[in-house]
Amino acid sequence: MKVLITGATGLVGKELVTQLREKGIGVHYLTTSRNKIQHSEDFCGFFWDPANHEIDTACFQGIQVIVNLAGATIAKRWTPSYKKEIQQSRTASLATLREGLKSVDAHQVEYLLSASAIGIYPDSLTELYTEQTPTAPTGFLAETVELWEGAAREFTTLGIPLGILRIGLVLSKNGGALPEIARPVRLGVGAPLGSGRQWQSWIHIEDLARMIVFALEEGLEGVYNAVAPNPVTHQKLTQEIARILQKPLWLPKIPSWVLSAVLGEMSQLLTAGQRVSSDKIAMEGFEFTYSNVHQALEEILTS
Repeated sequence: MKVLITGATGLVGKELVTQLREKGIGVHYLTTSRNKIQHSEDFCGFFWDPANHEIDTACFQGIQVIVNLAGATIAKRWTPSYKKEIQQSRTASLATLREGLKSVDAHQVEYLLSASAIGIYPDSLTELYTEQTPTAPTGFLAETVELWEGAAREFTTLGIPLGILRIGLVLSKNGGALPEIARPVRLGVGAPLGSGRQWQSWIHIEDLARMIVFALEEGLEGVYNAVAPNPVTHQKLTQEIARILQKPLWLPKIPSWVLSAVLGEMSQLLTAGQRVSSDKIAMEGFEFTYSNVHQALEEILTS
């Protein structure tokens, strides 16, 4: 098997590339920076520019599966123009891939796995969301995920089976939200954000990459939640970080209105949450290395 990855130089992409190469699986990757193009026997880069629908179709040579992780970060202030970029970066990437595949005379691509997000589920303190939960997207995040998944489903018109992973909060020491949450705790000024009751459906980055590889090897079709089995509240997450770092939590919770005043609409990333089930992927046979948040945080924060 040889894999083509978009977003290979991002947080999740780097971990995925590491795991694939450890298994002896060859990787092609697409990048918008010509300076990031490398060529070796098992790791080859190719240029693309999704904003202008440009792609080097040589990237498809010998490829059986595609992993799509491309998309502009949502952890940046949501101005009207940037909100448009967030959505278009996701839909344009998939459209460019699809048009590139259509333009080649022959290819061996037999499966696409696309990233998505649990933000498609509404904010709730009580619901447990599964892949079968009906979604009626309201709000920017949910609308973005609906557009993202809709663009991925266009690949079925090419006869290519599709898998979608709805990813939760990715825990990693190399980036993402965790270092930002842990930083004030390390400095002794940590505090839960908002009510603290909002759910955090999380996943350790190593498990996420392993889940992607599992989905590729099994050819899983349909939607799967990419979260660990035991969601926690934001307050519990913050408390566990403090316990592992041996730091006190003495400040009061930071009210949602303060976060909204500072961050604008983007504050919902911190104050909203969903309790999401991972039962479906577990029933397929996937086994988590990190199934509880203390275990995951301890590995990340003390290594």
